Amino acid sequence: MPHDDFTPGTVWLVGAGPGDPELLTMKAVRLIERADIVFYDALVGDGVLALIPVGTERVSVGKRSGRHSKDQRTINALLVQAAAAGKRVVRLKGGDPSFFGRSAEEIGALTAAGFPIHICAGVTAASAAAASAGISLSLRGVARDVRFVTARSKRGSALVLDWLSLARCGSTLVFYMGREVAADIARELIGAGMKADTPVMIACNISRTDENRLTTRLDLLGIATRTLTADAPTLILIGEAVAARSQHMLAIRPARVRHE
Repeated sequence: MPHDDFTPGTVWLVGAGPGDPELLTMKAVRLIERADIVFYDALVGDGVLALIPVGTERVSVGKRSGRHSKDQRTINALLVQAAAAGKRVVRLKGGDPSFFGRSAEEIGALTAAGFPIHICAGVTAASAAAASAGISLSLRGVARDVRFVTARSKRGSALVLDWLSLARCGSTLVFYMGREVAADIARELIGAGMKADTPVMIACNISRTDENRLTTRLDLLGIATRTLTADAPTLILIGEAVAARSQHMLAIRPARVRHE
């Protein structure tokens, strides 16, 4: 990367992390401070947005499940237009841009238009949730790997995944965007052979002051999810490692924790 990695007409996809501005990388802060214009998602925390300097143009392109203020094609066009105008462009994405963030579409559009684009990694929600809860996503002898799964499907269509593989892998499963299909996830995994009493953690508003975690079991996942704040950013973690909380760890930011 050249010394000046943010020349006019350059676009950076910047990971905004799960919400807590202290989880931003130093590079992310530097890029935000240098940007001429910032396009940001709905899941970007207020504390992160507060780092955008006064006078910097900011554009909300927020997307939530079932509610889109801008469709992806429009977002792509806005990024290209800003780069073509010679602006230093930051595209703030919740978590890490490479985790279910539709980065490929934006990279493709900007590359096709001939504009430089780079990615600044961010802390993904699963890592922040594990840190807050004081657990390890992987655990020797219990969960040798972690599988990240997007639970988003086209509205009205079934969630099509390799359920047999997921149920029998012995991994920690992390479902992003799974709130609306939580009951389906439980039904499919149990139907594919996963034990009904498999530990589950549901985490909302991860790393924020209103973070809320609920521990339950797989067969109660659908019911438990409905007790949480509607429309809150939600992550679902499933597996034996979820229950193996270290007795020597305390969450840096205490969260309301409930058990079902």
